[in-house]
Formats: sequence, C-alpha cells, structure tokens
Amino acid sequence: MDDTIYYKRTIVKELVPSVSLGEERPVRVFLPPGYQELLTYPVIYCQDGEQFFNFGRIVTHMNRLIFDEGVEPAIIVGVDVNTAVRTSEYAPEGERFEAYTHFFARELLPFIESKYPVRTTPAERILAGDSLGGTVSLHLALDYRSLFCNVISLSGAFLRESRERIEREIDLSWLRLYMLIGLDEQEVVTERGTFDFLEANRSAKKLLEERSCRMTYEEKPGKHLWGFWQNELPAAMKLFLK
Repeated sequence: MDDTIYYKRTIVKELVPSVSLGEERPVRVFLPPGYQELLTYPVIYCQDGEQFFNFGRIVTHMNRLIFDEGVEPAIIVGVDVNTAVRTSEYAPEGERFEAYTHFFARELLPFIESKYPVRTTPAERILAGDSLGGTVSLHLALDYRSLFCNVISLSGAFLRESRERIEREIDLSWLRLYMLIGLDEQEVVTERGTFDFLEANRSAKKLLEERSCRMTYEEKPGKHLWGFWQNELPAAMKLFLK
C-alpha cells in the first residue's frame, strides 16, 4: 500500500468561545478518511492537542489503524494549551483547574457536538492525555461521569491530590483506563518539583484496582518523552475503538 495515504489529512482549526476561561480556546479537529456528515463517529478528545498531533502523530496512527487494521474511523479533537498556564489548568490544585474542566465538559463538548457528527454517549468518547494531561483526563472522568468513561493516560502525573481523589470513590467499575508508565520515570522534573512517576502510577493503579476499574496497565522501558508515548499510542487507541 502506498504510504502517502497515511499522511493525507483533513484538519479543521476552530476557536471555541469560553466564558469559564474568559477567552477563545484553539482546537484542531481531524476528520478521518472517507468522512461523511451523514455518519456518526466515535471521538477522541486530546489534552495538549498540538503535541498529540505533532509529536504523538495521532493522525498518522489513526490512518494506519483504519487502513491496515480495519479499526473504526474516529474524529480526533486536539485541545491546545498555553504552556505558561498548563499546570494551573491541568493540575487538580491549579488555580484554573475548575475553570478548565468546566470549559471542557460544558463548553467544548456542546461546541463540537453542534458542528461535527460525533457520538455523544460516554462509551463513544475517549479522553487522552500525557503527564498532567493524563491527570486532568482522569479527573474529568471522575467529576463528569455522565459524560466520560474512557481514559488514555500516558505517564499520568497521579500525585497525591489525584490519589486522594481516587480514594474518595467506592466503585469505579464503570471506568475504562489505559495506563502507560516508563520504567525510567523515577525522577521526573516538573514545575511542581521532581517526582517518582513510576511509584505514583503503581500507587494509583492499586487504588483503581481496589475500586474495580477496568484497566489496561503497562510498564515498559521508557522516559517521560513523546518518543516513548508515540509508539504506544496506537495500541491504546485500538483498545477503545471497535
């Protein structure tokens, strides 16, 4: 098969108005090969949208899965973030966290669903994020469970606040989670300090399992980098797409 088909893409750039954030938030929307407005599609919502598209190569992965493995086409929505305020939006103790999660659930979803034929059941929505993007994705699922039940976490920053949030739950059997963590992520330098992400993910895994979360958990040699996550993303996507 000619490789060029993997790299053809239709990406629409949108500005989503947000009262919660007091601004318009740029998003990029990938429409899969053969896209038709008369059909409906599962949808992947990515934190760090620009990075998922550029460094995660999620569009190329989606095309390969469609053409090579017969995976059902999905629309992909990448939500951009300003790196200067990323931690305050994605970290649960961040000053913009509540505004961002409210924007995501109550402003972004209606905007996308009014313009694109995405499916609107929790089972057909997938949240994806790396590092703190994995954190905010899990919190979105926990806080808006009527909207989300599928999460892809690439080296999620499941630090104390997130583990305490999981501990407040009793039954997480409704939640499907893919967790990837690198064996070389024991000293990850962040804005909030240096943390052992491997141990944090192991601790979060235990808490989630105790609450019957349906989980695929993988530890592999890898650092806290897109070079690691990019290669594991297709398998994660396949778990949630028919």
